[in-house]
Amino acid sequence: MKNMMLLLSFIALSSPAFADEKLDAEVAQIQHEWAKANYQTPKDAQEDAFKVLIEKAHQVTIANDNAPEAMIWEAISNSGYAKAKGGIGALKFAEKARDLLLASQKVSPNALQGSAYTSLGSLYYKVPGWPIGFGDKKKARTYLEKALQVNPSGIDPNYFYADFLSGQGEYAKAVEYYKKALAAPARPGREDADAGRKKEVEEGLKTAEKKVN
Repeated sequence: MKNMMLLLSFIALSSPAFADEKLDAEVAQIQHEWAKANYQTPKDAQEDAFKVLIEKAHQVTIANDNAPEAMIWEAISNSGYAKAKGGIGALKFAEKARDLLLASQKVSPNALQGSAYTSLGSLYYKVPGWPIGFGDKKKARTYLEKALQVNPSGIDPNYFYADFLSGQGEYAKAVEYYKKALAAPARPGREDADAGRKKEVEEGLKTAEKKVN
């Protein structure tokens, strides 16, 4: 009977439901550490913070057999590190992020409400184009518009699309999407990220409105 109980306990811990809960908890931890590194850490300390984070995120990906959710957050962590690092040396981390996002889409294209589309769009418009990097404004627009199809009311897809439009000089349209980002529903458990993102949205909206007026 004791052996049977141990076997049943092992089966329960190995079940998909438990695995999903474990992955959710690990991804949530990475999300909070990302928000702390991105919004609450001084600029001169962000590179070190993201360097630690990409190692943690990579371990989550490995431990969860390359689950798309884990790959997406490892990619987002690499993007954050690339941004904090800057310069030519940052490019390989942007490329790593891109490759992880593309790999995640092969498993589950719409995982995390299409976050891979949002992140790919952001990478393609922020990374320099050929011959330095893989940046591509046309691909950026395509991915960002796909992200909005999957998650039309989300704060991230609306913010990044607005930011992209502003960078292309499409200020009136950018204002529209910045306002949609501000009206986005709160994300339970992501209050730290929402607070930081809203500040970025407000700053972007103010700049775009000045250009329109």
